[in-house]
Amino acid sequence: MRNHRFRRRIAAVAAMGGLAVLGSLVTPGPDSVADALTSRLRPPADPVQQRLDGLVRDDGFPAALAAVRDRSGRVRNYTAGVSDLTTRAKVPVDGQVRIGSNTKTFTSVVVLQLVGEGKVGLDRPIETYLPKLIRGNGIDGRHITVRQLLQHTSGLPNYTNFLANGFLPFQHTYFEPRELLDMALARKADFEPGTKWEYSNTNYVVLGLLIEKITSRPLVEEITQRVIDRAGLRHTYFPNVGDQTIHERHPHGYTRDKPDQPLTDVTELDPSWGWAAGQMVATPSDVDRFLSALLGGRLLKPAQLNEMRKTVDAPGLWPGARYGLGLISTPLSCGGLAWGHGGDIDGYHSSDAATDDGRAATVAVTRLPETDGQINHLQAAIDSALCA
Repeated sequence: MRNHRFRRRIAAVAAMGGLAVLGSLVTPGPDSVADALTSRLRPPADPVQQRLDGLVRDDGFPAALAAVRDRSGRVRNYTAGVSDLTTRAKVPVDGQVRIGSNTKTFTSVVVLQLVGEGKVGLDRPIETYLPKLIRGNGIDGRHITVRQLLQHTSGLPNYTNFLANGFLPFQHTYFEPRELLDMALARKADFEPGTKWEYSNTNYVVLGLLIEKITSRPLVEEITQRVIDRAGLRHTYFPNVGDQTIHERHPHGYTRDKPDQPLTDVTELDPSWGWAAGQMVATPSDVDRFLSALLGGRLLKPAQLNEMRKTVDAPGLWPGARYGLGLISTPLSCGGLAWGHGGDIDGYHSSDAATDDGRAATVAVTRLPETDGQINHLQAAIDSALCA
């Protein structure tokens, strides 16, 4: 959700060569022979578990959890760290987390379904559907298309840049979607529509309003019926108005507004400031299932899925990343592309991706990344999960 959280880079995956240790030439005794045999029989360390352990040990995340789906649909779950810094409770396997801007992919799917139904035109101005709403200093909805909103090429300012200094003052504050939009429209346009790419949560607030206008139903209902239920996601939901809790087993989420501050437990918060751009809750395995259903053609018609995968260069993300319509492509170290999004909301970060052959992986941590190194390690964990 936070704009600067999306300035990610994929770390190079280093290949570690073996070291041959030369010792004195002695005849091995029975114990050393047994030790050698045991060593050979011991299964190699799981690379995903190693990555998660490193995220906790080296990067200071309180907890890390992951779900990895193979080509056959089999899911393997991982945990590291502690669920609660006070009680030191274990991390729940495949626990629910706030998935932040992964919500954008859900919102995009609904918009593209409406496109497939002939109710919305991708290259029609948003003014067609929300007349006189998108107006401001250099901002004119007559010149901003639905596609540009989906792809972050609209030039609309990012409202999260103008929220209070720090998150904690509005942890329990409810925001109407129009309040979020008004924060952006009070500023000058960042650039002329279609002339560049720049991430803005405002685009997806507008798309949420578009969905409600076209369907005459609440966004929560449309995402639930059109995406969550259709994809068979049993542990995913869009929190309704006033819901500040995480419903099922979950690790606690932590944040701090400044690096020198202690971590504060923000597991309970009002996510309305994210709305169509970042409000949802899910488990890592459900995120995998969602991405697999999407790439497998279960949620969109072929024409709309093809449009979703038409990408543009996305400077400010990680090397090689390109942005489609609510979907990001990333090159893998083992070849090919992975498709996902990722998301941040105070207390939680998730990285995720899936491939066309059925692999999928989601890694979540319970504090926002604070350095490029931490972001690199999260990206490397996804790459390891998909390529190991």
